[in-house]
Amino acid sequence: MENAQQEAKFKQMIEAPIPRLVATLAVPTIISMLVTSIYNMADTFFVGKIGTSATGAVGVVFSLMAIFQAVGFTIGIGSGNLVSRLLGSRHREEAEQVACTGFYTAFAAGVLLMVLGLVFINPLVRMLGATETILPYARAYAQYILLGAPFITSSFVLNNLLRFQGSAMYAMVGITAGGVLNIALDPLFIFTFGLGTAGAAIATVLSQIISFAILLIQCWRGGNIRMDPRKVRPSRSFYHEVLRGGAPSFFRQVLASVATICLNLAAGPFGDAAIAAMSIVSRVMNFANSALVGFGQGFQPVCGFNYGAGRYDRVRQAFWFCVKVAIAGLLVISTAGVLFAPQVVAIFRKGDADVLAFGSIALRLQCISFPLVGWTTCLNMLQQNIGKSRDASVLSAARQGVFFLPLILILPHFLAQLGVQLSQPLSDLCTFILSIPMGIAILRELKEKENVQLAHEKRSV
Repeated sequence: MENAQQEAKFKQMIEAPIPRLVATLAVPTIISMLVTSIYNMADTFFVGKIGTSATGAVGVVFSLMAIFQAVGFTIGIGSGNLVSRLLGSRHREEAEQVACTGFYTAFAAGVLLMVLGLVFINPLVRMLGATETILPYARAYAQYILLGAPFITSSFVLNNLLRFQGSAMYAMVGITAGGVLNIALDPLFIFTFGLGTAGAAIATVLSQIISFAILLIQCWRGGNIRMDPRKVRPSRSFYHEVLRGGAPSFFRQVLASVATICLNLAAGPFGDAAIAAMSIVSRVMNFANSALVGFGQGFQPVCGFNYGAGRYDRVRQAFWFCVKVAIAGLLVISTAGVLFAPQVVAIFRKGDADVLAFGSIALRLQCISFPLVGWTTCLNMLQQNIGKSRDASVLSAARQGVFFLPLILILPHFLAQLGVQLSQPLSDLCTFILSIPMGIAILRELKEKENVQLAHEKRSV
């Protein structure tokens, strides 16, 4: 029965029509990503009712969450990429060893992060950008988030491993269940139990543990790889390959964390309202970006399986389908963001005029450049999935690192508040310009591989 399920999945990945296949895999991942973003925004929404400093605390600790995501995504996507290619070339046993080693490595890394974070929690929250007024709220929030680090990091690995096996629906169940539970628990712990920002963190950690348990159970269904500790095979070659494949995700996630810290520090001189406003805008844009990433994640297993099977024509077809849909969707979202920016910001901090004014301008500016991210995100996923780790790492580092960090450190000195608000849009534009020649080169290479393969098939006939 299990072998039949595995064979049916393989056939679907290399033969089903591309638009239908990508959509089938993308819809569950989009839902998963949106639900994750919704419960991240739920913390901001409910904590926002406590006060401006509490809202700022959620934004400060968000960069800590990004570090957990960096570890989880690096190991999850690095091992997931390898698993999909191994399954595509029919090396099941090796794929199982890669998956199990990646999962248990991530859990151990989460334990290490938890211990270090709790020991150094005060300097940690200050380093993340907490002001004296935000510090008590940030500390209360961070100490519970740190307790969930092992489950958060390894949940990202389980989610990615399921996706890369073509089981996006199984992954969605675990992620969605945790997200819905988080939204329900937030008001209970924050207001009913009177725990404030600590209550929001407790709700998040409990939800993540439940999500972790469901994802782990899903690995035993549908012909998926089971997390059997007996198949763990740590080795230098394994970690080299996984880190090489996951490096773009690492740079993307770590730099997102660093960017958030720098953003908080840059906004700090303009008051808690500026930090709160940028925290809101970051969560809103992360919500929109999560739909894009979820759609792109529907492309990743299609890319990995077909590249491993030598179906370069299907890899190119899937890439262009994703680019067209992504840019069209982002144009619609961005237009709505420009038109209704004040109303969106007011959802989180309706009574604070300073937060509303600062956040509305920042949101509109980011929406203007946002459609460009559709191309760069799809290209980055293509690079990562076919083993172009160096190029993928460069592009991953560009948006919130190579371009964003100098801009956020320099522009506020010359443009004051506008410099804070303009940094991300200008970084998006620079990243798009960088990605154009990279995209041309990789698409030309795929076409050449396709031509070589066709010539070989003709000679064989």
